Amino acid sequence: QVQLVESGGGLVQPGGSLRLSCAASTSIDSIYIMGWFRQAPGKQRELVASITRRTNINYVDSVKGRFTISRDNARNTVWLQMNSLKPEDTAVYYCNARGGVLGGTTYWGQGTQVTVSI
Repeated sequence: QVQLVESGGGLVQPGGSLRLSCAASTSIDSIYIMGWFRQAPGKQRELVASITRRTNINYVDSVKGRFTISRDNARNTVWLQMNSLKPEDTAVYYCNARGGVLGGTTYWGQGTQVTVSI
């Protein structure tokens, strides 16, 4: 079992930046995929970015060139650097862990609110 705790959300103006962190309660070295999802009001949760143990990275088209996902297995942490933020990036962002030593179970953090507004 693993607990995921997100931090770094907040209110930012359009064009600004935020860095989200996801701290895991156990080693993430053997977890296959770490990812960030987001859910805006009235919308389905969507994958924003994911990174595998071998650092294969995937982004949703709407954030390519603006967001960067990274993981540090030694620090049991995953980050999402978000630049050039837009109002449509406003959502609750969730950290996600699945695969590898976790088997068929998917774990979620509690979420952190990101609001992009003037």
